[in-house]
Amino acid sequence: MPTRTTTKQGNLMFLRIAITLQTVAVFVQAITAGLLLSSPHGGALHSAGAYTAFVVTLVHLVVAILVWRPGGGSPRPILYAVGFLGLVLAQVALGIAHVKTLHVPLGVLLFGMSVLQLVWIWTGRRAHLAAAA
Repeated sequence: MPTRTTTKQGNLMFLRIAITLQTVAVFVQAITAGLLLSSPHGGALHSAGAYTAFVVTLVHLVVAILVWRPGGGSPRPILYAVGFLGLVLAQVALGIAHVKTLHVPLGVLLFGMSVLQLVWIWTGRRAHLAAAA
């Protein structure tokens, strides 16, 4: 039977994977934004990337809820995932409305936030778990 620490570490791995995928999806959006400006098919790629980023962000939220619930940990990752999802929805709406003056800076903010969360989950949490064990 797995111990509570083993279960928390396994759950943490799912959260790490979800945030890593989210960061990659947002990074790919920056690449497809460049293709949007230089290629006739860039719009379709950027649109597909937007759907992908949205779905990955939803998966991140579901994983955060599932990790929190059985382990009884902090709900902080859920709050982050909800906030990030809200910003992604705003990003999609701004992109559809072609409001580039807000869409581009929000994309940079999303990437920065995702990278910060990625660094935190891969480094900061590890020290916190070791101290708890």
